Amino acid sequence: MDVVNDDLKDILELTFQQYVAINQPFFMRRALFKTLAKINKTILPSYSKRQLDLAEASKIQMAIIGWRWYVTKNALN
Repeated sequence: MDVVNDDLKDILELTFQQYVAINQPFFMRRALFKTLAKINKTILPSYSKRQLDLAEASKIQMAIIGWRWYVTKNALN
């Protein structure tokens, strides 16, 4: 019974290693966006806390909102 479990464990481990090798750019990209999200949180203003009305937002404020949304979306995927 242990032989079967060892063989299954070897197959699963190899499969996981292949999965990581194939998806390594995805993991690196996600780590990059997570770092960017932390930087955004500390540096950029939070307009939701200020209850900014999107209809009255300037173009710069809209650009910051769009950038934060883009980074957050990619950090979570």
